[in-house]
Amino acid sequence: MYKLPPLPYAHDALEPVIGTVTMQTHHGKHHQRYVTVMNEVAGDSTLSLEELIADAKKRGDAKLFNNTAQAWNHAFFWESMTPRAAAPGGAIQQAIDASFGSLEALKKEFVTKGAAQFGSGWVWIVANEGKLQVVTTHDADLPWLGSSSVPVLVCDVWEHAYYLDYRNERDRFLGTWFDKLANWDFAAAQLAGGAGRYRYPAPA
Repeated sequence: MYKLPPLPYAHDALEPVIGTVTMQTHHGKHHQRYVTVMNEVAGDSTLSLEELIADAKKRGDAKLFNNTAQAWNHAFFWESMTPRAAAPGGAIQQAIDASFGSLEALKKEFVTKGAAQFGSGWVWIVANEGKLQVVTTHDADLPWLGSSSVPVLVCDVWEHAYYLDYRNERDRFLGTWFDKLANWDFAAAQLAGGAGRYRYPAPA
């Protein structure tokens, strides 16, 4: 059985950028529902979640894919945020400068692409062949499946992620999120790879 990963901080830790009610609902209701349905469909699978996602995609099992991918995406999203945000440094800052010219240029592209994503989805910073890129995915899709892209950070642009706090101002949510919550330490670990790279908790 796959578990709902606990938040790496309290529900109210991201105030005022993301409200407590949003976090309680998003984690405890939305994310939990994906995990519940995933377990119902996956049965007694002992595959890692990453392997299960790939298998569901290969077999064309849309229900299993949507719920496994959304469980993974949300778990990665929680790690992409921190209440103790600090400016990027070291290798991640060097990669940002090399790929975008500046952190401000990265923010502009991140907010622009995320705000323009039609309907539900995700806006990601990924590393691909040593270069950082901003990409969006629709619904449950994720950028690493069948690709050499490595996810570095992600922000959820489904309405339930921000509507209580920002109404329809997705661009304001993304800009504030980038400035106040982006977890650059986590991003650096993703960029470095190896044992520090994120994997969903193994099934019990």
